[in-house]
Amino acid sequence: MSGHKNTGILISFVLAVGLLSASFTAVLMTSHYNRAQFQLLNGICRSIIDELPEAETVIPAILKDYKNKTAVPEEKSILAAYGYRQSDFSKAAPNYGIIFAAAGFLFGGGLFLAAFRHMRRKEMLRIKSLTDYLENVNTGGNGLHLREEEDEFSKLQDEIYKTVTFAYQTRDAALTARQNFAENLANIAHQLKTPITAIHLSLQMMDCPSGKENISQIRRQLERLTHLEEALLLLSRLDAGTLPFEKKEADVFTILTLAADNLQEVLSHAGVSVDIPEGKPARITADMDWTMEAIMNLLKNCMEHTPAGGVIHCSYEQNPLYTQIIIRDEGEGFAKEDLPHLFERFFRGQNAKGGGIGIGLSLAKEIIESQNGTIHAKNNPDSGACFEIRFYSHLDVTFLCYNKS
Repeated sequence: MSGHKNTGILISFVLAVGLLSASFTAVLMTSHYNRAQFQLLNGICRSIIDELPEAETVIPAILKDYKNKTAVPEEKSILAAYGYRQSDFSKAAPNYGIIFAAAGFLFGGGLFLAAFRHMRRKEMLRIKSLTDYLENVNTGGNGLHLREEEDEFSKLQDEIYKTVTFAYQTRDAALTARQNFAENLANIAHQLKTPITAIHLSLQMMDCPSGKENISQIRRQLERLTHLEEALLLLSRLDAGTLPFEKKEADVFTILTLAADNLQEVLSHAGVSVDIPEGKPARITADMDWTMEAIMNLLKNCMEHTPAGGVIHCSYEQNPLYTQIIIRDEGEGFAKEDLPHLFERFFRGQNAKGGGIGIGLSLAKEIIESQNGTIHAKNNPDSGACFEIRFYSHLDVTFLCYNKS
């Protein structure tokens, strides 16, 4: 807006000066014309008096009568009858009128050209600054700082800056994704190396008397590899958006109970129980099987950190905005520095136990968030870890998905 205002002021200034120049030229031409006419008439009167002295008394009366007339009637030209033309009486004096007109035209034209060149130069400098900015970006320079100016190029500058900023964000996201991919590959290789090494060692000891124990070890490691394979395939389907969710209304108490029942064998082996008091009816719209899978991963994590004889406590409640599920254990809780990374793939915290591969919490988070939900992890004020899950009724929760520290 300011740029258009400045341009308008400059154009108005040029027009004003041009009008003043034209007016001044017109005044000079009128003054010159009047002076030339007066001199011509004076010369004619002098010549008449010199030839006819008696006309000296008549001429003043004629001039006075002619001066007082408001309009001069069209009469037959006497001078034309004598063979004279209008141009015959303008040769006696230089044509200053044309000179003045030409001077005024040149002055106004020069001023206009100077203003035009100034505006053009300013535009070229702005175009050059934007071009230099883009060249700097293309050569890897810093493109996040662009000097702001208010003119007719402001909108173009804003669009260029938005495009460059978006390109930087896209590049950073691609670099982050590439780095994460490399880290995931390294983690996968590490996860595969452990069971493969164990299998090799067991095979080398097959000839020993304890061969049967080695076979059991091989079986456990193969089961771990199978679990890793299934988890990686599930993650890839979640990333690609090809995992089908059959969303239907499901009862929360039923989901929690079935998830605990599916883990009953491992829970009993660990000496851990699950407490799920039945509260007021609460229903969510979600895929029951995949939601149970997410809950099972959370229960297994709590089980690994709960001492024998401990209890995993589950509760739920519903309000018009969301349905909340709380799962907490009686363990030692999360290390403070682990909290921001708990849901990262292949992350294993300082207090990690068992033969986990660090995918369970990440899977739970992605399954829940794919169904309009959020999950946060925190430590209980007294002791133990706590997972807080919320399934929203109608709200798009993309902006709510974060890891609580």
